[in-house]
Amino acid sequence: MMTARTVETSKALQEQRRLAALQIQRRHSQAFTLIELILVMAILTIAVSITAPALANFFHGRVLDSEARRLLAATRAAQSRAISEGMPVSLWFDSSQNEYGIEADTSYDEKDQKAETLNIDRNVSLKVTTLNISASRANGSAGMSSGGSRSSSTVHQRQGQHANLPQIRFLPDGSIGEDSPQTVQIIGSDESSLWLMLSRGRLSYELQSRANL
Repeated sequence: MMTARTVETSKALQEQRRLAALQIQRRHSQAFTLIELILVMAILTIAVSITAPALANFFHGRVLDSEARRLLAATRAAQSRAISEGMPVSLWFDSSQNEYGIEADTSYDEKDQKAETLNIDRNVSLKVTTLNISASRANGSAGMSSGGSRSSSTVHQRQGQHANLPQIRFLPDGSIGEDSPQTVQIIGSDESSLWLMLSRGRLSYELQSRANL
C-alpha cells in the first residue's frame, strides 16, 4: 500500500514531466513561428523585386505627365497675358539650367515686373526644335533647328534677358511668332517622352504622346 509521501512524490514527478513536455512543445512552436517568418520575408522580397520596376515606371510617368501639363499651362498663361496686356510675351527655355519662364518683350516694357522663372523636375529634361517658317517661305523648304538656333532675320525682334534662348513668342493679337519652336520634347529619366506641339492652325500648343513632324 502506497504511503502519502510516495503519492506526493509520484504527483511531483508527473508535474515535472508535464512541465518538461510543455517546454518542449513551446520550443517546437517557437521554431515553427521562426520558419513562418522566414518564408513570409522571402515571399515579400520576391514580390518587391517584381513590382519595384513597375512602381518606378509609374512614378516616373506621373512626374513626366505633371511637368508636361505644367508647361502647357505656361503657354496658355503667356498667350493670355500677351492678349490682355497688348504686348509680345515670350516663353523661353534654358535646357542647360533645366528651367523655363515667361517674360514680356522689353522693347515695350523696360523691366518686366511679372516675369516668372519655373524650374523643371531634375528627372525631366527638355529638347526644343524650331521650324524656321521664314526660311521655308524664302526657299520652299522647311529649315529645322534645335536648341537656341534661330534665323538671322528674326534676331532683332527679340529683346530681353533671355533673348538668346529658344522661346515661344506670343503676339498681342494672340498669334504665335513664326520663329517659335515647332515642338518641345519633354523627356523622362527612363527616356519616355511627351511632346508639346504647335497646332495645325498655329494658334496654340497641345500635348501629344508621339511626335508628328
